[in-house]
Amino acid sequence: MADAVKRRPDLFIGFASISPERRAHRRAWEDQDLALLEELDGLLATGQFKGIGEISAVHFPSPGFPESDYDPTGPMMGGIMALARKYRVPVLVHVESTRMRELAALLEAFPDVNLIWAHGGYTPLFLARRMLERHPNLTYELSARTWPRHPRSPDYTILQDGRSVWPEWLELIETMPGRFIIGTDASHRSLESERMKFESVQSFLRQLSPATRERVAQANLLGLTEPRP
Repeated sequence: MADAVKRRPDLFIGFASISPERRAHRRAWEDQDLALLEELDGLLATGQFKGIGEISAVHFPSPGFPESDYDPTGPMMGGIMALARKYRVPVLVHVESTRMRELAALLEAFPDVNLIWAHGGYTPLFLARRMLERHPNLTYELSARTWPRHPRSPDYTILQDGRSVWPEWLELIETMPGRFIIGTDASHRSLESERMKFESVQSFLRQLSPATRERVAQANLLGLTEPRP
């Protein structure tokens, strides 16, 4: 990733990660060994990375991906957030809705750190609205939410018919245009899958008003990752 950013900084924005799904990091998460934070600190100190993540602190099992369930208020996540504060970068965190109470506590403990909630925790509409209203430092990320069908659960999509976004979701996004960003989710190493993901994002963006589309498609992310004075 660092090499890609060096070659094409006009195309790539690199995030540094010490996520527990990686075998090299799993034991440190199990033991809450904060020495792992030194690795992240070193990556961020290079200046090549504009964010942290994806950190899969709480992630349900999926093919080839073991379940993780680490307390978002624990010392490891606290250390990650402290480094985000130090380097003034956002953190992309995967936390399922089973740990919303702890996620809320983390957001309150670090009000000056921007946290991007991967897939928005796959929350239903009313919980998305509640979290956004209560936590101004939270950005709701929409990767995998625009797929025509999600393999883990059909209700993870925000589409009502495999293509059209539910009007209620559109209303929320249009009402809070500065709080959402798009995404495709990780590669499945399949051309067919990548085409589906790309087309789903484009279809979703076309359903937004032009001003909101610009913000959700790029301006919000750039605002989070560009250096602040």
